[in-house]
Amino acid sequence: MKAYESMKQEVITVHETDVIRHVVERFIQSGISGVPVINDESEVVGYISDGDIMRAIGKHKDIIVDTFLYVDVIKGDEEDYDARVRHILNRPIMEMARRKVVTADVETEMEEIAATLGSKRIKKLPILKQGKLVGIISRGDVIRHSFKRFL
Repeated sequence: MKAYESMKQEVITVHETDVIRHVVERFIQSGISGVPVINDESEVVGYISDGDIMRAIGKHKDIIVDTFLYVDVIKGDEEDYDARVRHILNRPIMEMARRKVVTADVETEMEEIAATLGSKRIKKLPILKQGKLVGIISRGDVIRHSFKRFL
């Protein structure tokens, strides 16, 4: 079985010039947890997930730097939670998106997709054809398509 046989062709995406507010709106409206970031040519230039946003709004603790010559403290967040949430809404997506995105070609075998999703510990894999985004496969898609004929 190849990627094109089980990928979802309607992919929810965000544009590289969007802000975090747009990503969060897409997450809430669509019930998803991550999206490919594309440019004007439908090329994947990043990926942003709920985990990326959690890292930004979560409490950042003080860090103590202890060297042979001195001890220094790098202060964590001084903003409260609501302020951190409001603060990121207008930040550009590409400030938070991962730029090295694992992808697969439409002709990739399902066993390779399963191995990639498992070994890289990622939830979704953007599928490309000639460098352009044409679909996406999730871990759930792999399970459904791999086991349906055996159950």
